[in-house]
Amino acid sequence: MAELETYRAKRNFDVTPEPEAKVVEAGGDRLSFCVQKHAARRLHYDFRLEHEGVLLSWAVTKGPSVDPADKRLAVRTEDHPLDYGDFEGVIPEGNYGAGTVMLWDQGWWEPLHDIDDGLKKGKLHFRLHGARMEGGWALVRMRGSRKGDAKRENWLLIKESDDVADDRGELLLNKFKRSVSTGRKMDEIAKGVEAVPEPVEHAEPLPRFRKVQLATLRDEPPEGEAWRHEAKFDGYRCLMAVGKGGVRLYTRNGKDWSDRFGALCQAADALPCDAALIDGEVIAGDGGGDFSALQAALKEGGDLTFYAFDCLHLDGNDLADRPLTERREALEGVLDKVPPRGAIRLSPFIEGSGADVLDAMCRAGGEGIVSKRADAKYRAGRGTSWIKTKCVRRAEFVIGGWTESDKVGRPFSSLILGSYEGGQLVYRGRVGTGFDEDDFDTLSKTFKKNARKAPPFDDLPAEAKRKAQWVKPRLVAEVQYAEFTADGMIRHGVFLGLREDKPAMTVSAKAEEAEGKDLKLRGVRISSPDRVVYPNADLTKGDVARHYDAVAERFLEHAGHRPVSLVRCPDGTQKQCFFQKHAGKGFPDSVGRVAVEESSGDKEDYIYFASPEAVLGAAQMGAIEFHIWGSANDKLDRPDRMVFDLDPDEGLGFEDVKAAAQETRAALEGLGLPATPMVTGGKGVHVIVPLRRIAGWDTVKGFSQTFATVMAQKNPERYVATMSKAKRKGRIFIDWLRNQRGATAVAPYSLRARTGAPVAVPVTWDELAKLKAANLFTPKDMKKRLTQPCPLLECGKSARGIGKEVVGALGDWAED
Repeated sequence: MAELETYRAKRNFDVTPEPEAKVVEAGGDRLSFCVQKHAARRLHYDFRLEHEGVLLSWAVTKGPSVDPADKRLAVRTEDHPLDYGDFEGVIPEGNYGAGTVMLWDQGWWEPLHDIDDGLKKGKLHFRLHGARMEGGWALVRMRGSRKGDAKRENWLLIKESDDVADDRGELLLNKFKRSVSTGRKMDEIAKGVEAVPEPVEHAEPLPRFRKVQLATLRDEPPEGEAWRHEAKFDGYRCLMAVGKGGVRLYTRNGKDWSDRFGALCQAADALPCDAALIDGEVIAGDGGGDFSALQAALKEGGDLTFYAFDCLHLDGNDLADRPLTERREALEGVLDKVPPRGAIRLSPFIEGSGADVLDAMCRAGGEGIVSKRADAKYRAGRGTSWIKTKCVRRAEFVIGGWTESDKVGRPFSSLILGSYEGGQLVYRGRVGTGFDEDDFDTLSKTFKKNARKAPPFDDLPAEAKRKAQWVKPRLVAEVQYAEFTADGMIRHGVFLGLREDKPAMTVSAKAEEAEGKDLKLRGVRISSPDRVVYPNADLTKGDVARHYDAVAERFLEHAGHRPVSLVRCPDGTQKQCFFQKHAGKGFPDSVGRVAVEESSGDKEDYIYFASPEAVLGAAQMGAIEFHIWGSANDKLDRPDRMVFDLDPDEGLGFEDVKAAAQETRAALEGLGLPATPMVTGGKGVHVIVPLRRIAGWDTVKGFSQTFATVMAQKNPERYVATMSKAKRKGRIFIDWLRNQRGATAVAPYSLRARTGAPVAVPVTWDELAKLKAANLFTPKDMKKRLTQPCPLLECGKSARGIGKEVVGALGDWAED
């Protein structure tokens, strides 16, 4: 509780409505942030970032500015409890911080580097994902202001230059005068006006239900400036009618579900209008639209959110014949005063081309997008002015039968599909679209040749047998689909063609069925396993976890029980990644912590791994790369490996690197030190020397520096032993700096966050001579790789220590 002692000491919780001091255990994948407008002795904005169970807090005297040229003073204050992130109200006179507090913004923040390092060094860079504050920001401690200063620890809050920056620094402060949660102004909070919106007197008759407009499904979104793109929600379509007599909430078919959607009625009745008919989607809670979550919310009375995307009637005026742009303007006017995180929200237009928007939505785990013509009228039924595009998947399935068609000229209605799981043909549903005339002709002829009387499936629901004809399970179809249902059936399947290169018995859909659901490996839950992490290699988060599951035991022989730093890429390798060496919020208990004394003399808990479950826990947290210390936990000051990273200048090829590795090997072995190469997954090679733990860091560091320096002196045209870019021109940098306490090197069998999903792999010297690049190994190579001995472990069996004999040999070699 020490983190909140100052907070607690300053407050009398018998009087103040503020939440009591409480440190909360880490949980969830996102760190919250909030901004509270605080009319205390002087008006200011309290900026708070969640970290390790509390809210780090700064008082920003003039409020945040979106102009990167502005540097707003932010005075560090005491840590606050996480519950404070929802606080809004009045702190009574005579209490610390007395005055009105408004919750001005709320959301989550994304640190761009290790938080503790940033706090120590006085530079904290991050992205905000709030209702109002967005994009890149920085907190920078002012010179002369020391960390932990009891009087003033002064920082500057600075907006980074990005798409949401604006030279109108006061833009957000002028635009948003109401609470992000309750919609109240400061004076309304001060007067105790109820946070629940009060009903508005609606003067116009309640608009009647009308049939809704529907979107047409297409494989690709439309392009051009004439289209506006929105997220496609996975909920219930709803028409919200407001007017005299209250509120009515209708389903797409006109059923009055005001009772089932009752949680939305009060918010709808408070809309500032005489009457309105608003089209939108009802989803569960704050999510992006999980249909199963919505079902549970309706059943259990959970929170609902209505995302409004069109306005068909406003204040007695029918808007259906007006273009979308005008209807949208009317809708925005109605929702302008509504709390941005309330029960009724505006479905935002998403900037960008249709393809880019769809790609971003699919990467984020969304269902798809709806594209709408900006100049089109609102028309009931399905048309082409609204186009929906889904985040679909594709896989192979075995054709086990077909259903009869009642349409003239169509030889069949749908294909009956399955996949082989454990030697049994499992029913996977039907596909009834995507066929052209050639497909109908080819398939119907093939069906006649392969007809059979009994179904080939081991188990089949009764409904699947209706109008069914059976065929021998020999044909393989490639099918595009939206998702698997909970019972293993495909949804929204589209036939793409026959696969003649795949034997039917080899077709399994078990992995595809797992996509979209949580994956479990060794009992560890991997969420969002189908989220793409390596778009250029089409590898998902689940694939990353499966890689570390496959290599875990061997990986731990190198990386286990030693401090490890991670490169985490929560949004994929093409988005922002960050380096982390301390276990932060949300890390599982299986991830170990080892106390390490840093150069400052302070002790900090570093990450280490002792089990495959811990490694998979890190993969669940978005870890891609693992970088290891050169010493183990039980003897942190006695390194057991020495690494020379051969880093070539841009103009050099891999043949140059291989030649350098062989020359480095020869020199080391001449000193009595066996070495093994590891291709790093980048451009270079690590020459690794396993060590007996007899020498300390100073000895190993001094030895490696001398060795690299002598190599450069003996071959000045080929090597350099300093980091200087200018001196590296046309040369290979023999990086010896990884051989000092606290330095790390990429772990064997670690993935790299680079194009193609390469893996760092130890190889034999003969293998190295045949390789064309250092980034050729990928996860698909690991199964075969693991059947062979690890060259680095084999080399370790003959490890020597850096004692007097080896140091003496180094001196003799240097003099030659």
